[in-house]
Amino acid sequence: MNSLALRSRTSVALAFVAATTLLLAACTGTTTPEATTPSASRTPDVGAQQPVAPPVAPTADPAATFVPGGTAEENLPIFTKVVVDQWAAGSGVNSTAYIDALVATGFDLAAMETTSSTTTLGSDVESLQFSVLIQGSCLVGQVGASTGDPIAVILPELKDGGCLVSVTPQPGT
Repeated sequence: MNSLALRSRTSVALAFVAATTLLLAACTGTTTPEATTPSASRTPDVGAQQPVAPPVAPTADPAATFVPGGTAEENLPIFTKVVVDQWAAGSGVNSTAYIDALVATGFDLAAMETTSSTTTLGSDVESLQFSVLIQGSCLVGQVGASTGDPIAVILPELKDGGCLVSVTPQPGT
């Protein structure tokens, strides 16, 4: 078998693995780890799947500030900074740490959702997600052992409302 055929088969196998991973993530209510820079965002289109920007490590803008009444796009830099800073400070998958830091920054607690910090067996989760709904768009953060670098993205609001597909505990608890 020549090297071109081997590379072709490898590419097909990798594409299959990636597609299977995405399908399983969609079924479980988690997303595949994909990080974007603050400038990469999606235009909200309720209920429609949007292509995802190529993965890149998020860069926390040290000059980022909260924009009261601003859009998700305007507040993505500060959201990203909070996520990256909390992860770097050792918050791990403690949902309360991220929610409290976002509230302290100016985000509305009532607009937030989070997945659980622990599994049903009481262990830390491999991946934690949290979100803030702003004007029909969702700022979504994801951290954890299976995530790698922290992720901060903008996604459209779900068709049925909210940002996360899961049962979420009360933020801050």
